[in-house]
Amino acid sequence: MALTLIIGNKNYSSWSMRPWIAMKTAGIAFEEKVIPLYEPGSREKVLQYSPAGKVPVLIDGDDRIWESLAIIEHLAEKFPGAGLWPRDAQARSHARVVASEMHGGFGALRRACPMNMWLPPKPRPQSEEVMADVARIAALWDDCRARFGQKLEPGGPFLFGAFGAADAMYAPIVARFHGFGLSVGKSARAYMEAVMALPAWAEWTGAALKEPWIMIYNEPDWPLVRGTPISQ
Repeated sequence: MALTLIIGNKNYSSWSMRPWIAMKTAGIAFEEKVIPLYEPGSREKVLQYSPAGKVPVLIDGDDRIWESLAIIEHLAEKFPGAGLWPRDAQARSHARVVASEMHGGFGALRRACPMNMWLPPKPRPQSEEVMADVARIAALWDDCRARFGQKLEPGGPFLFGAFGAADAMYAPIVARFHGFGLSVGKSARAYMEAVMALPAWAEWTGAALKEPWIMIYNEPDWPLVRGTPISQ
């Protein structure tokens, strides 16, 4: 039976992007259903699939799995050959640590810099609290790549060599750093460029750019959207 992933708007839904890009990059076949968020009736539509009323939701036969990290863990068990977590035990434990830190942390960054794939990239000044999150994430990326990425796959550009679950958890952060022009060092920038060079990234972004829905509170330049004034 085919897997189905229920997601929100590709332009805005960072949590939807995480399992989607993990599955696409790992070659796990699935069907997708987009439910635009904060539209009339959208919550009721999501509640048909998850009692939490939030996306994403993975439908696997009779199973309904929600929360991005739980979906990724389910997929890792179902498809052990997909390489979502590193084979090396120490690297695997650390990958779960940094993925969990992303799942539960960096609230200042997430509040101030919502994911917006069509946002024209440019520097946008941020608070000290946000920049502390940026510094922590960049240091985390650098540490993972130095300690594990080069060891497991010399020349591999991702956190643990090949793209995996931890990278999927940080993919929306790459989008935030890029769109909001947040400054990071050379190593972190190289990591961002590797993520943005993925075919799955291009596919997600291409679909996001075609979406008609606008979430005003995720548009930091409002009433400009994609650089164009929108009448209120």
